[in-house]
Amino acid sequence: MRALRRCAVCGAAGAAKYRCPRCSAAYCSVPCCRTHRERCTPEPKREQEPSAAVPAPPADSPWSVDDILSEDDERDRVPLQKLKLLGESEELRALLLNPHLRQLLLTVDQAEDKSSLMKKYMQEPLFVEFADCCLGIVEPQEKENVLPE
Repeated sequence: MRALRRCAVCGAAGAAKYRCPRCSAAYCSVPCCRTHRERCTPEPKREQEPSAAVPAPPADSPWSVDDILSEDDERDRVPLQKLKLLGESEELRALLLNPHLRQLLLTVDQAEDKSSLMKKYMQEPLFVEFADCCLGIVEPQEKENVLPE
């Protein structure tokens, strides 16, 4: 298993699970990411429609999926192409406009014990709708019990 690094923003030891795609600085959560992003040298701004899909990182980018997942998480890896579909989903974008859902997601991201919090939130209809939407995009259900014509 890969050792976790110290967060460059808050200094939490062994908590940094993510890296900045611009400068490779390690950080541990969404608030730390936002703080770092304000300090980090910004990329040149490009005019883009708000509904356009998020572009893929450049081929020479220092960021990789390995920066997020450890060896133990390998079985949970989703191909990058399928993850890009999440950014293209209008249904998912509409759900993420809900401030209550956004707060739930921030709370999960910042939680120490994510597993028990996820169990609790999977009882929340809004969170279940979000999870179902994400899974439906990444792993579309095959039609079962359909008779051939």
